[in-house]
Amino acid sequence: MKLPSALSSPATRCLVAVAAAALVATGCSSGTAGKGGSTGGALVVGYTADPNTLEPWKATQFQAVHLLEQMYSTLTELDGDLNVKPGLAEKWQYADDNKTLTLTLRKGVTFHDGKPFTSADVKSSIERIQQPETAAVAAATVKSIQSVDAPDPQTAVLHLAAPDAGLLAGLATTNLAMLSKDDTPAAVGQQPNGTGAFKFGSRTAGQSVKLTANAEYWGGKPKVTGLEFRIIPDQTSVVAALQSGNVQFATLDDPLVAKSAEGSGLTVTKTPSLSYHVLQLNARKAPLDKRDVRLAISCAIDRKQVLDTAALGAGEVTGPITSPAYKSDPNARPCPNRDVAKAKQLLAGAGFANGVTIPAIVSQGEYATSVNEAQNLQAQLKEAGINLTLQTLESGAYVDKWVAADFSAAVALNGGRPDPDGMYGRYFTSTGNLNKVAGYSSPGLDKLFAEGKATTDPGKRKEIYTQVSRHLEDNAAWVWLFSSYNYTATTPGVSGFTPLANGSLQNLREISLQ
Repeated sequence: MKLPSALSSPATRCLVAVAAAALVATGCSSGTAGKGGSTGGALVVGYTADPNTLEPWKATQFQAVHLLEQMYSTLTELDGDLNVKPGLAEKWQYADDNKTLTLTLRKGVTFHDGKPFTSADVKSSIERIQQPETAAVAAATVKSIQSVDAPDPQTAVLHLAAPDAGLLAGLATTNLAMLSKDDTPAAVGQQPNGTGAFKFGSRTAGQSVKLTANAEYWGGKPKVTGLEFRIIPDQTSVVAALQSGNVQFATLDDPLVAKSAEGSGLTVTKTPSLSYHVLQLNARKAPLDKRDVRLAISCAIDRKQVLDTAALGAGEVTGPITSPAYKSDPNARPCPNRDVAKAKQLLAGAGFANGVTIPAIVSQGEYATSVNEAQNLQAQLKEAGINLTLQTLESGAYVDKWVAADFSAAVALNGGRPDPDGMYGRYFTSTGNLNKVAGYSSPGLDKLFAEGKATTDPGKRKEIYTQVSRHLEDNAAWVWLFSSYNYTATTPGVSGFTPLANGSLQNLREISLQ
């Protein structure tokens, strides 16, 4: 979604340097706030959808990821400016022309079951994530790792096939959480066992998930006794629960709802977001296998109209890459402005002078603007002879179809990352583990992504990813629409939370209740 001036000054400069710097760095009372100070109770979080999985390596739904990042830790983390900082690895050192990465792990870290976290768990986690049968959604991020050595409990040595400038930032995703070597993904899918700030407590399907504070957390015991993620069907109802005091914290993505919350005694914080709204096109399904059909769809859409209709204009039209250091220029696409005549011409040239029908899936519940976006896209495309038929699905069913690439088009909100390789390498390279979902790849893109990983020069990387963005737009791999904002709403007495542009809720561990 959107990245205007709030991140464009220090963050832009930091992000430009992050890849190069990284390579040389060493470096509920169930639901009521307590009355007894910062540790007086559990924080209740309003959630619009039931998390569809408890397996961190497979989570793509926003609600699942935000829950899991409370229970699991990663080797690196991102700070408020999206720079890489230590996580389970307290420092690191590159050698051998940046093809050997030695991680020094924190001492005294334990899993929630009491077992120590060691380099053997790092080796086991990375090797299992890389196995195709694991179906890990971030497997492409660790593809450059050829092998992992564990010479002692506090040292993990990653041997890379080639330099990988985005690896350290990529390791910060919860999809690459460290699991115990004694656990299986299936086991933690039933009983999560991480090294994070909160432990799994209980789950009532369709109602809530409760976590308890981990007194042994390596980052210090949380200031609240626990978290309850309470499922409330829509964001208007979430705001009502905030206003009544039944919920103390929520994230909102509907600007109209966020505005209604502002005048009711709640604190609402607006944060630019790396996430982006997109119409995904599966180029492996006819008629989208024809480039001109995809380009016709792209040319027939006024993205600003979609933004204004779905998000009250609270955002900006975007190209593929949203991170400030590599941000795409949306005016560089083939039709920077809506051109219905051009769209009809492209359709006719592709053999569809009488129009074409494209089925699309839409998620309801994962984010608030989806249906309005879909309906506006449908109305605009109709004017060009493109019949977008909509199938609206609840969040879990949508994710199942999405992961299986069982769709022709998908109205989607995708999370962004600070490094373009982490953002798109798994989608648009021919061997990317989500390339089936992306529906598009080419030898030219494979070459560009390989070049982007191999160099640490910020200027060269900017040039490379500008070419990546141009290629994606020129071939209408997807139709990028807009980026917007995340909104955080809290009740009086809640303090300490710092929102991040990548949408992470990891800083719930810092919250205090009074």
